[in-house]
Amino acid sequence: MSDEEELPPNPTDNQVRHTVDDEMRTSYINYAMSVIIGRALPEVRDGLKPVHRRVLFGMYEAGHTSDRSYSKSARSVGEVMGKFHPHGDQSIYDTMVRMAQDFSLRYPLIDGQGNFGSIDGDKAAAMRYTESRLDRLAKHMLDDIKKDTVDFQPNFDDSEQEPQVLPARLPNLLLNGSDGIAVGMATKIPPHNLTEVASAIHLHVERILEEGEENGDPENPPSVDVGEYMQHLKGPDFPTGATIHGIDGIRDMYETGHGRFHVRAHCEVFDNDKGKHIVVHEIPYQVKKAGMLEGIADLVSKETVKGIRDIRDESSKEGIRVVIEIKQNADPHAVLNQLYRSSRLQESYSANMMGIISREPVQLTLPVILHSYVRHREEVIRRRTQFDLAKAEARAHVLEGLEKAQ
Repeated sequence: MSDEEELPPNPTDNQVRHTVDDEMRTSYINYAMSVIIGRALPEVRDGLKPVHRRVLFGMYEAGHTSDRSYSKSARSVGEVMGKFHPHGDQSIYDTMVRMAQDFSLRYPLIDGQGNFGSIDGDKAAAMRYTESRLDRLAKHMLDDIKKDTVDFQPNFDDSEQEPQVLPARLPNLLLNGSDGIAVGMATKIPPHNLTEVASAIHLHVERILEEGEENGDPENPPSVDVGEYMQHLKGPDFPTGATIHGIDGIRDMYETGHGRFHVRAHCEVFDNDKGKHIVVHEIPYQVKKAGMLEGIADLVSKETVKGIRDIRDESSKEGIRVVIEIKQNADPHAVLNQLYRSSRLQESYSANMMGIISREPVQLTLPVILHSYVRHREEVIRRRTQFDLAKAEARAHVLEGLEKAQ
């Protein structure tokens, strides 16, 4: 080739060039946002992650509602997996199991029949053995969904339509809380009592009406001090009972989205002629009773905790009852304090309230959660009213024509 001849053009000159660093950064950010939005964090309006929403809607569509008989859990799992959630059947069933456990959710959304696990950490029976249907409370999460109250989107293969959010007549995010680990962030929201949450929402709506607030931005709630809310919403209400210590941590959680407090088992101390013993009736949230007792026995064998003679688990269907016998020469109150300090009879709960608003992860405060829910319900009621009005007008048009024909 002579020096005067031109070299052929490089076929990659017109292509966009990326360094490996740029490609890895872009791909990882896309993956992280996919996990945050589509898997790990709950939507603030209905308090559900996509898998929970798909399970509830799939069972509703299939007719497995509270006013009908139970059906095999495997059938519900198959319908949800085939129509809305193209992932492993075990992950869907694990979601159903947790939504049916009264020691995991403050207000279970699925009514299960069969072995759905226990507070000791026992696993549920296989899906082919258990039966399930929607709980009566779940009906309120799906009320009026057929009346164009929420937007729908195509499923994974465009063969079905699934809701982007449920109408959620219940403030589920506060009622049942949420736990999730995403990429670079996590969420941990404790459950609350329905009556207290309803009272706080009533206060919030009244303040909106007083201020004439018309802004639809969920991140700009009306000016209500957290202390006013806490006159109605005292704090978390765990399904396993126990006692919360640390009101400052609860206030921090409501004001900033971060808070830490202690949850202590409910124990009774007996020191009488029949002997000395401690009776445990309630244990901290998300603590497995069997593992807790093994931990106490291990502390006794290592002599970290002294004065315990025997431990008996007398729990039954009526509730938890663990009897800890104390030696005659020991003070049961001192032993109980040792147990609180060293065992899982006392646990610290670190709240981190993260959720999705307008498809973005947001650090949540109590006013923001309440305001997002109230605005969502306003939109649902407005759309439901428009739907009913259009249906009534169409019927009126037919009736007017019949009248003229007659």
